[in-house]
Amino acid sequence: MVEGVGMRTSAIPAERQVQIAKLVKEKGLVTVESLKQILGVSVITIRRDLAVLEEKGLLERTHGGAISTRPMMREFHYREKDKTNARYKEAIGRTAAGMIEDGDTVFINSGSTTYQVIRFLNRLHNVRVITNNVAAAENFGNMPGLELILTGGMYRPSSNCLVGEFASQIVSQIMASKVIIGADGLSFKGGLTSPVYQEAAITRKMVERTQGPVICVADHSKIGKVSNFLTIPVSSLNILVTDWEFEESYRQNLETMDVQIIKVEETDR
Repeated sequence: MVEGVGMRTSAIPAERQVQIAKLVKEKGLVTVESLKQILGVSVITIRRDLAVLEEKGLLERTHGGAISTRPMMREFHYREKDKTNARYKEAIGRTAAGMIEDGDTVFINSGSTTYQVIRFLNRLHNVRVITNNVAAAENFGNMPGLELILTGGMYRPSSNCLVGEFASQIVSQIMASKVIIGADGLSFKGGLTSPVYQEAAITRKMVERTQGPVICVADHSKIGKVSNFLTIPVSSLNILVTDWEFEESYRQNLETMDVQIIKVEETDR
């Protein structure tokens, strides 16, 4: 039996939409079919309500349903990020590092998940990494086959990264074969976002200066989140590397945008 069947539903659209918004917020993700059964109205009515709620910014429609749009209210310190979802990030980092090949020139932006990518690059040779992620320098002593270029620029202690005009100038002088980027939020409509405009700007410049694939590394908790500043739209993304908790109902929306999804299995930890 579907939870909520028999719920008394108002014929007034505004009241019904309040019910839908509450369900989406509570569950994170709902399907059109489940809403139809819970609310006792037609699929056409549900789709119309979802369109109205999406227009108000209360959710995002997906193929066959909707997801909650969760605003990111503040920037987290990089030490907090390192401890959050650490096992997911490590597995994602190991998998994404395996996508780098000998001879590559790779941009890697700031972030706790991209730091995990850098940790697993020690098997490679003749690879050049350009990054504004200061934590990268901690690992390169044991990576003789890699060349590290730090962008320089203004140091941001809260995110342990380099930003500003100096960093942008360095990135502008390089053409990379791949770029690996983290994101604070990934939303179908809002794109990849960051709470810090300077970091969004550097990452966007890295993407612009890349000839090959744009690879995003993001655990499942980032999907559906929206922060203040756009990095790139989802349509500019080629590959998403995520973890085993990734909600499969998101897949068709992303694949419709030509995003390849690589879901790391739990056994890969």
